[in-house]
Amino acid sequence: MNIKKSNRFMPLIMAMCVVIGILIGTFYANHFSGNRLNIINSGSNRLTNLLHLIEDQYVDKVNIDSLVDQAIPQILADLDPHSVYISAKDAQAVADDLKGSFSGVGIEFTIRKDTIHVQNVVQNGPAKKAGILAGDKIVSVDGKPFVGKIVTQEEAMRRLKGPKDTKVKIGVVRYGQKGVKYFTVTRGDIPQKSISATYMIDEHTGYIKVKSFGETTYPEMLIALAQLSQEGFSNLIIDLRDNTGGYMNSAVQMANEFLPKNKLIVYMQGRKSPRQDFRSDGHGSYQKIPLIVLINEGSASASEIFAGAMQDNDRATIIGRRSFGKGLVQQQLAFPDGSMIRLTIARYYTPSGRCIQKPFTAGDNKDYEEDILARYQHGEFFSQDSIKHYGPAYHTSIGRTVYGGGGITPDIFIPEDTLGMTSYYKAAAMTGLILQFAYTYTDNNRLKLNNFHEMMDMVKYLNTQNLVDKFATYADKNGLKRRNLMIRKSHSLLNRYLNSRVIYNMLDEQALTQYLNLDDPTVTTALNVFKNKAAFPKKPIKKNKK
Repeated sequence: MNIKKSNRFMPLIMAMCVVIGILIGTFYANHFSGNRLNIINSGSNRLTNLLHLIEDQYVDKVNIDSLVDQAIPQILADLDPHSVYISAKDAQAVADDLKGSFSGVGIEFTIRKDTIHVQNVVQNGPAKKAGILAGDKIVSVDGKPFVGKIVTQEEAMRRLKGPKDTKVKIGVVRYGQKGVKYFTVTRGDIPQKSISATYMIDEHTGYIKVKSFGETTYPEMLIALAQLSQEGFSNLIIDLRDNTGGYMNSAVQMANEFLPKNKLIVYMQGRKSPRQDFRSDGHGSYQKIPLIVLINEGSASASEIFAGAMQDNDRATIIGRRSFGKGLVQQQLAFPDGSMIRLTIARYYTPSGRCIQKPFTAGDNKDYEEDILARYQHGEFFSQDSIKHYGPAYHTSIGRTVYGGGGITPDIFIPEDTLGMTSYYKAAAMTGLILQFAYTYTDNNRLKLNNFHEMMDMVKYLNTQNLVDKFATYADKNGLKRRNLMIRKSHSLLNRYLNSRVIYNMLDEQALTQYLNLDDPTVTTALNVFKNKAAFPKKPIKKNKK
């Protein structure tokens, strides 16, 4: 390069360097010497920068983690009702709900008068092996007293759960014995079953109650079906009432067992999520068995996927009341601190093309949260004609009409039973007095009740004990005034509720379900459908035009 030419351009180069230096200096002066709002008002990092500013400049010391925990749910709430934030301390409990097991001591408990009462002990679980019994009252954990206001559901779970093979020393007070008894329990894996009842409801009909869709639902279903096969079932009821859902894949796997090859089960689609179809592979072992699915307003998400697949493919008769209407797909995204968000990325659609999701207004969740109450007040629980369909009409594989935009409407509607309902019964149930009395009665009569190992034997005994009158006396002493006329009118409901809770306290969830099904109008209707050989939907008859 010519040295003379270089020297000639040197002043220009120096001037440009000075100008660039001034610009850079001005930029940093504006952004880092008091005019920090500039950085907040530009770019996609405004929230992060705002938090930095608060931490750096706010007049008082602020817990930024707590601030984030409060802010993120508000942001997600403006999107839809099902995009949620889960804090790090709650993440494990949420995961346990869907996993097949968690590590703990293996007890079911209730908190009464600031004390943990052991309600049930998991068979072959750590607590059972250590010698803890149903009815024991836990008064200390690891040598420290655990009674009083400190006793909450969350604190009890925190102290009793823990890594597998770790030990916890539990002190209990046992009915009829003096002093505190101590047990060292080695924590272990506690199964979280999603199928709570499997039994033959009559000579030909198997019954399976699925209370959630978790990691182990499908293998549990196969075991339940194998059990019923050994007992010779030829009809099947799958009860999804009050099943709020869980993993979509579990519902798809279940549906696959009952559908022939290449039937659409569900598809999902979103703005950034291309349509994804889920189809049956034809390997299901129960493709031709007569099937009925029970649903109600508490059936949501994965329950609606299964029920919708059976209905749209004309594979089963759906009986009950309109389902919840939750058809938004969430993707779980974890943060480094262990917290996570469940962000809605798509919608579910049944095989006929209807969206399961009921209407909602973004950012205004009040009406959405009160939808079930609104349905009740509108009369939908009592009359099929009161059901409001928000979406258009669709058609099943054989041409039956179904509706989108708000859950799955059953093929056969069963109104809520209000016979015997009184304000006294409602108060007894809603105040928790029935639960409290049932537990107290169970606790005071365990020695006698231990003699009954079958549900029907226990029912026969309980029906001789005049529990309704004993409850009325107990309730009167605890703030619910005795109303003899109402008690007589609600006697059957009260007796049923009281019996069911004692049965659950002494036996298990299956025994509870069997007892409640004895006079359940939805179950009775299902059995009549089988009797009439009408479980498989029929093609609608076309009306001749005149």
